Amino acid sequence: MPKTSVAIIGAGIAGLTLAVALDRAGIDFDVYEQADVLSEVGAGVQLAPNASRLLHRLGLRDRLRAVAVEPRAIEMRRWDDGALLQRTPLGEICRGRFGAPYYTLHRADLHSVLLALVPPERVHLAARCVAVERMADAARLELADGTTIEADLVVGADGIRSVVREQLVADRPRYSGQVIYRGLVPAERVPHLLGAEAVRLWFGPGRHCVCYPVSSGRQVSFGATVPGGAGREESWSAPGNVRDLAAAYEGWHEDVTGLIGAAESVSRWALHDRENIKSLVTGRVAIIGDAAHPMLPFQAQGANQAIEDAAVLARCLADEGPNSLDAALRRYEHVRLARTSRIQSRSRENTESFHLADGVAQRRRDETAGASSGLDGHAWLFAYDAERAALADGAAESTAMPTIGRT
Repeated sequence: MPKTSVAIIGAGIAGLTLAVALDRAGIDFDVYEQADVLSEVGAGVQLAPNASRLLHRLGLRDRLRAVAVEPRAIEMRRWDDGALLQRTPLGEICRGRFGAPYYTLHRADLHSVLLALVPPERVHLAARCVAVERMADAARLELADGTTIEADLVVGADGIRSVVREQLVADRPRYSGQVIYRGLVPAERVPHLLGAEAVRLWFGPGRHCVCYPVSSGRQVSFGATVPGGAGREESWSAPGNVRDLAAAYEGWHEDVTGLIGAAESVSRWALHDRENIKSLVTGRVAIIGDAAHPMLPFQAQGANQAIEDAAVLARCLADEGPNSLDAALRRYEHVRLARTSRIQSRSRENTESFHLADGVAQRRRDETAGASSGLDGHAWLFAYDAERAALADGAAESTAMPTIGRT
């Protein structure tokens, strides 16, 4: 029986999750990564139950537990006096309600545990994709060295500056007007932040700061946003200056200033996203993760949605089989498009609500936050099971379509 061949462009979280899922499903694949050496940039990542349950099913439960932290709560606080605005319980309460944990961990650790489950011969480094060509029943990719590779399906997992996305839409990344400083601090330098093992956010005029433990609690990851100006920010990522960051947060609560002061170095990232896209598939080309729906980090769902994409695409490919590849791709797009568009838009909307100046609108936001403490407001995100959604969509399609002539 013929097997579907899948070429995955990019070996980040999206690409490696898809590789692991395809490998478990017995689907032939290869991963093409432009970097000479695999490494994951950035600092921390939050994995909500909607993503952690999928990774557990892929066999990563023990590996994740070895490197991650399961925080007990998410705390939203005021910028100047640290007053608690909202507390969302996590830990056992979250796990009991949604059947999966909420993790915080270093991005490099997540990348490593995924890579460990991918057969090394399937990952090709220094393989930069420069073009993709759609064909009648396949797709061809061209690498920077002139090599061409044909596959039944090409999947772009190549990030916000995706080459593969160009097959679907002619757009460009959009600068948000915000930059974020990211850093890691040894836990012993900020013991006052570790007692409750919480994800903490401080909201203030024009900026906000978030921190949480990673690396089994040995480090604290933080991200602190500042206005980047109205002009287009050309630098995507660069070394940052701790003094500049400290000056931007002067007058904030001592927990924030103490955290920034404990950092020896920071990176500085210009925050971009793209417009919501109307399709995730064209012919035998599909996109996932940041190539499909790059999000501002104001709902902590970017990596989670990439993992959902990978799980759904792998499920659809496995269910439909090699003779129904087009049907599998239609299912993938149908299941994912509305959800990712909603979350992408919500993340963008939070740019304003997170950074309100003190005043009427800010007080209204804080009162609303206080009244909605708890997990109910997160259920639409955390309770979602991407694989079950794919299965339900497949069952609905089977019911709706006549059986004559179907393979």
